[in-house]
Amino acid sequence: MSLTSILSAEAIENAVKDCQAPDSFCYKKFFQLCGLSQKSPQEVKDVFRIIDEDNSGFIEEAELKFFLQRFFPGARTLTEKEIKSLLTAADDDSDGRIGVDEFQTMVLS
Repeated sequence: MSLTSILSAEAIENAVKDCQAPDSFCYKKFFQLCGLSQKSPQEVKDVFRIIDEDNSGFIEEAELKFFLQRFFPGARTLTEKEIKSLLTAADDDSDGRIGVDEFQTMVLS
């Protein structure tokens, strides 16, 4: 499964272009622009599985660095500040990683 089977390639590209500058990534705006926040809970879980590169059931800090690149290969990496912000927003149980339910809650809220 690929992201473009769930989200339009054009919407993904527009979302990535919107946050090209370092420290400009806003997860709420990104999820809205790429269309993910309008998807079903199951589709959000499918996107989670694509982002969870090591299939651990969690998105860890190392995977967050390459978050944008999972959506668009030529995208930049997230800065430390952006990684911490994303982790803080989603990591409800403070275990230092984002589980599928935490990701779904963050995307759909």
